[in-house]
Order: sequence, then structure tokens, then C-alpha cells
Amino acid sequence: MVKKIFNGESAIFGRISSIIAKELLKGNNIVLINSEKVLISGNKEEYVKKMRAKLKMGRGSSMKGPKYIRREDLILKRMIRGMLPWDRAKGRNAFKNLRCYISLGNLPEEEIKKAIKIEFKKPIKSFTVEEFIRALK
Repeated sequence: MVKKIFNGESAIFGRISSIIAKELLKGNNIVLINSEKVLISGNKEEYVKKMRAKLKMGRGSSMKGPKYIRREDLILKRMIRGMLPWDRAKGRNAFKNLRCYISLGNLPEEEIKKAIKIEFKKPIKSFTVEEFIRALK
């Protein structure tokens, strides 16, 4: 197994998630740093409106769910999990090899310098995962 470190800064949410999911299925250990700086393309107000509607669903007398994540690194982990074959053992085992960190985590300096930075053309309308979480509060 190969350990690969990805830098999420200025990467697009869905594209970096699919690349990481493919690497996980190959059997590699993946570390994602700067997960709060990943870009989401589209209209921010529309995404916030949809998420607030989902968060409101879980309220009421039972308080049993559905529960939705509000942390930057866990939102990315959940997105990547959705791209893995979770109903099979290979998908669940691949997911165990994923680590996501807000900012740089506790990685040594030489590993951070070797991080793979995936760059795509920046969309016209985009916002970071950090801005999305702040807008929900």
C-alpha cells in the first residue's frame, strides 16, 4: 500500500472526492489536508437553503434523526464514502484507509511539502466548505 497525501486547497468538491475514491479502491492509504478550503461550485444560498431544510427534518418530539454532519472534514469523508461500494467488503475496507484533516493536521513538514495538489479550472460561482458551514450557523 502506498501512502498518498492530497492537498484540498482550491480543489473542486466532487472531483477531488472521485479521485480519492478511485485511489482508495486501488488499495492506497489516503490523507487529505486542508479539507476546509475545498471549493463547492454553484450558488451558495441554494446549497444552504437545501441543507437547512434537511437539518430541520430531524427536529421534533422523537429527535432520532436524520442527523447531518456540520464539520468540514467529516462532510468530505461522507462524500467520499458515497462514492465507494459500501455494501461490499472492499468498499468498507477502502474507507478505513482514508484520513481527512482540517488545515494541516499533525503531519511532519516534509510530508506536507510532498502533498499532491489537484488543480482544475476555478468555477465562476464557487465557495469553500468553510464558508458553507459558517452560513449554516
